[in-house]
Amino acid sequence: MKKETLLIAIVTLVAGFIIGLLVGQKSDPAVKVSASAPPAAQAPSINLQQKLNELKKIVSVDPGNFQAWVALGNEYFDGNQFMDAIEAYDKALALQPNSPDVLTDQGVMFKRLGWFDRAIANFSKANEIAPTHATSLYNLGVVYRYDLQDFAKAQEVWTRFLEVNPSGPGSDRVRQDLEFLKTHPPVAK
Repeated sequence: MKKETLLIAIVTLVAGFIIGLLVGQKSDPAVKVSASAPPAAQAPSINLQQKLNELKKIVSVDPGNFQAWVALGNEYFDGNQFMDAIEAYDKALALQPNSPDVLTDQGVMFKRLGWFDRAIANFSKANEIAPTHATSLYNLGVVYRYDLQDFAKAQEVWTRFLEVNPSGPGSDRVRQDLEFLKTHPPVAK
């Protein structure tokens, strides 16, 4: 076996293991619902730059690897590297344009950059694709409520959120926000 073939096989095995770990971590809906909240302190695991380098190698060898692009986007997401995350998610969406999770993650990056119209478009598309996708509804409500101060739309979106996610992650917070909006109507100017 050639050295290059052996090296590619080893890199692929290691990367597959890393991607498996990352995809397993990203499938927890509580992580995504709390995407707008401050991150909890975490003990460092594998060096972020090492993960990024491994994933970059994978996508350079296999640019059609959807999972690798998503994992790369997620690493950038977690590292608050907004533009890099958006670009990686663009590559993933070029391969699978109807992924509500990727659309939502990219939407969160748009939100963090202040690109609220693009965030709304992503969250809305994710919810059109998967009407019970609670995370996209949650984040859409966050943009309307906190970024755009459009309380009526926030109430509408969060009411739908509670219909699809009555007791799941974020539901207690949404109930509190909805109660506040009901008891504190906006003052007419």
